[in-house]
Amino acid sequence: MLNYSNIFDNDGLTYSAYRSLISQLLLAGKTTGPDDSEAMLHYTKMNNQRMNRVEKTTALTERILNAIANVNGKYHFLVISEGWCGDAAQIVPVIAKIVAAAPDKFDLKLVLRDRNLPLIDAHLTNGGRAIPVLLVLDENKNLVLPKWGPRPAVLQTLLAGWKKETSDMLVIAERLHGWYAKDKTQATQAELVEVLRQLK
Repeated sequence: MLNYSNIFDNDGLTYSAYRSLISQLLLAGKTTGPDDSEAMLHYTKMNNQRMNRVEKTTALTERILNAIANVNGKYHFLVISEGWCGDAAQIVPVIAKIVAAAPDKFDLKLVLRDRNLPLIDAHLTNGGRAIPVLLVLDENKNLVLPKWGPRPAVLQTLLAGWKKETSDMLVIAERLHGWYAKDKTQATQAELVEVLRQLK
């Protein structure tokens, strides 16, 4: 039985601490997780830039602002992530913006997947440890909704098709980030509206 309260309080990083950790590791030639290969460092550098861009260019939609306004309780968002993860770079800043828009209702902590394997193994996607994963906890830090993630459903479907066409991960990554660039967080925000609407 997972103790979400313990994980949130003791293992969780604030968004700013998560961003700082990634930057500090990059300066030392490292990334989050056990693999500090050149490829993983490259992904992490690119994702750091993507997070900066999403932070600067994303405005929350009226629908999501209305959904936030209709939440009356206090909730804790626990996000499983890693610095090298491309989807996380596109999605985590959006979640952070939602929390920043209503700090009286939400707070956010991030945990690294590879340091919290029992947690991710309780929230697999099609049997895999896909991230990011958003877990919504109530005021007492009990899990109240099914997990959301690792990406919008429309992209999940596209990704499955791309993987049937090619095993070249560079090609897949290019398509993935091209989709995110065109979508401008709209699909992510639309799905997070539905998450927020389930909260009281």
